[in-house]
Amino acid sequence: MTAPAAKGAQGAKGAHTRRITFLVALAVFAQESTWNFYESQLPPLLREHLTSAAVVGLLMGMDNLLGIFIQPWIGNRSDRTRTSWGRRMPYLVAGMPVAAALFVVIPHASGSLPLLIAVMFSYALVANTFKPIAEALVPDFVAPERRSRANAAVKIASSLTVIVTALLSLLLVDDHLYIAFTVPAALMLLSVAILAATVRDNRSPAYQAAVAEAAEAAAADAVSDRAEPRVRDTFLDILRSPDRSRLLLLAAILLFSSAWAASRSLVTPYGMEALDLTRGEAGGLTLPSGVAFLLAAYPSALFAERYGRLRVMTAGMCVFVAAMVLGTLAQNPTGTVVALCVGAAGASSFLVNAVVVLWNLAPSARVFGTYAGMYTVSWASGGFLGPALVGAMVDVNGWPLMLLDIALVASLSVAVIIRISRLRRRNSVATVA
Repeated sequence: MTAPAAKGAQGAKGAHTRRITFLVALAVFAQESTWNFYESQLPPLLREHLTSAAVVGLLMGMDNLLGIFIQPWIGNRSDRTRTSWGRRMPYLVAGMPVAAALFVVIPHASGSLPLLIAVMFSYALVANTFKPIAEALVPDFVAPERRSRANAAVKIASSLTVIVTALLSLLLVDDHLYIAFTVPAALMLLSVAILAATVRDNRSPAYQAAVAEAAEAAAADAVSDRAEPRVRDTFLDILRSPDRSRLLLLAAILLFSSAWAASRSLVTPYGMEALDLTRGEAGGLTLPSGVAFLLAAYPSALFAERYGRLRVMTAGMCVFVAAMVLGTLAQNPTGTVVALCVGAAGASSFLVNAVVVLWNLAPSARVFGTYAGMYTVSWASGGFLGPALVGAMVDVNGWPLMLLDIALVASLSVAVIIRISRLRRRNSVATVA
């Protein structure tokens, strides 16, 4: 191939990667718009019927509990699906319109607590069935060396939904609640229509590789109902493998998610107790750090592709730990905001690259969806356990040391990532990072 032809082919491949990245980011943006609005506006609807904050919190955690069981299973089902449309698109085209319809019904059901809970449960059940599917399109279409920047775009799209939710709350919720719920649902319908018209994931390199591997397994007289790996098979493979990298990475995801979730969810009481701020002032402490994350996400991906994902993740996590320590030393509103901003910028290296490392550690393109589900479960589990763990540490050490407690949990995840780096060097696998 001549140099101009090679350059043209490379340019076409890059354009295709950017197109797929945009479409996946659009789908994730639409999904997360409904989820963020759900998390923001369901508690007030429940509070109209319930006085117990614990019961409200329990009901709001229902979607995470469902996700732990549903997402790995549905990711695996999509891995094993073979249609003329591909293995991911049927779930998105079927699930997103149903979830959008249920989301619109939520405020209409708010007059009756049993009906409201039933609609919440139905929405959470349906929405969890396609939550990991769209992100699994990234490793399906995008080559390993480009996955970090593609996932960075997806994370940026997901983070922007916080702004959308805030605008909807400010402009529509008080006077036009039904319309406010309709807007995220409409975004979801628009995104799935665009995806349905433009994406056929049976053309993806990963789909074609999975079909070829299944054919080879059948030719080798594999048992037909075991030709495609199940969730249990995939997890046991990770658990029993002499190479502990994948298992350790799932542990690191859980640990860092614990630290990250605590740094988000406990900041308001921290600001009130340790910094003597009002509730509103304390609640605004994390806003600048959201902007810092958006600015740092894409550079984190570029650095990872150039210098190695595990190396950049380790550096960013160390920055997060150092920021929490500095926030403890400079214990005032300004120091806290700066610490949270620096910490969010450092954390972006982990949030953007961890799932990419997990995808690249997968033994086959046949399990990308399952691995996406396992990542989500580990992250969600950390989000559930982290605030409770750090809260218990605060009970012992007091609120002024909360950021230091978070730094301690994050340090454990840093140690695990360093261990993985040593294992990868020992095993001489250069394609992961």
